[in-house]
Amino acid sequence: MRSMSLPKISTAEIITDFPIFTRKIRDGKRLVYLDSGATSQKPQCVIDAESNFYRTHNAAVHRGAHQLAEEATDAYEGARAIVARFLRAEIDEIVFTKSATESLNLVAYAIGNADSANRFHIKAGDEIVVTEMEHHANLIPWQQLASRTGATLTWFEVTAEGRLDLSQLDRVITERTKIVALTHQSNVLGTINPLTQITQRAHEVGAVVVLDACQSVPHMPVDVRTLGVDFLAFSGHKAVGPTGIGILWGKSKLLNELPPFLTGGSMIENVTMTNATWAKAPKKFEAGVPNMAQAVGLGAALNYLDNIGMSSIFDHEQELTRYGLQVLSEIDDLKIVGPTSSADRGGTLSFTVGDIHPHDLGQFLDAQGIAVRTGHHCAWPLTRKLGVPATTRASFYLYNTTEDIDALVTGIRAAQKYF
Repeated sequence: MRSMSLPKISTAEIITDFPIFTRKIRDGKRLVYLDSGATSQKPQCVIDAESNFYRTHNAAVHRGAHQLAEEATDAYEGARAIVARFLRAEIDEIVFTKSATESLNLVAYAIGNADSANRFHIKAGDEIVVTEMEHHANLIPWQQLASRTGATLTWFEVTAEGRLDLSQLDRVITERTKIVALTHQSNVLGTINPLTQITQRAHEVGAVVVLDACQSVPHMPVDVRTLGVDFLAFSGHKAVGPTGIGILWGKSKLLNELPPFLTGGSMIENVTMTNATWAKAPKKFEAGVPNMAQAVGLGAALNYLDNIGMSSIFDHEQELTRYGLQVLSEIDDLKIVGPTSSADRGGTLSFTVGDIHPHDLGQFLDAQGIAVRTGHHCAWPLTRKLGVPATTRASFYLYNTTEDIDALVTGIRAAQKYF
């Protein structure tokens, strides 16, 4: 395989931060982990932060006057401040949820709860715009909202090259559009979508823009002050953080106008036997005892990424993507599904290999110690549109190297001989 110089992050040092890479799998083989688009591996500092919370600070946040409760609250709110700094946001714009899926559902259900006096009220005749490349988590909530309210769901189509077709921008986003929900980077194609034209048009007609940033926030610098969107969601487990923690960012004014999603303890201002009033955001959206240790772990994860540098991580993945596109294109019968250049795309490569079913290829690669993803990747409408019900997907992160991609290529060639 040809060698290529990588931007200056030390993968040799980074890998030592992740305990899982010390283990052997499948009869002593090195773990080649190419499934970070599904979930990332965790550095020791994140594991320690989460377990240390339970060992030394565990108590219900915001609820007690004792020392442990004070320490737990400080740790939890400290994590919120870390997330805000990471996104260049205000602290009161950060809502902790259990997942990005919950974050997106929160916005959809809260909008559905808005009465006719609320700016978010949606009704029959209104339109909700999505795209054909959405993960189910950013499609089904809007389908359901449209079904409940009588609104119309419409969408941007995807070209054969795996890009959004913006040629009909003004016809897709109309004066009736109330919500535009789209992914920042496709979890199948790696495509990084152009936001400026879409957000400008959406705001011209008074619509709000909801961004699924699960595949972008962990991999590139994201500044909510300059993105132009109104709400953004991402998940901790894809950003070297724990499972069970997600983030919803929203503009402060909009969060405070949005009705609550879940009701109960901690999200109230005042309660009588017959009614209640709500606390201001973000507390309004954090009913019940939150995932405290997971929030602390996420704070440690984002500090870890920040210390390496998101620009350096993005550059590293760009080089891996260019290398991956190059060497995979040299394999007979392999077809990249999505953009075949590295321009405006991230480190996710989906492909098919001749008549080998992706599931068979995935199992064969697994036997070689290579972890990839196979299937429709929770984006059924997209794979159907492109005529590929299933693909094999390799997704890269800061701990991957060209040697990992070389192992993938060797594994695919061996699979071709086997099948």
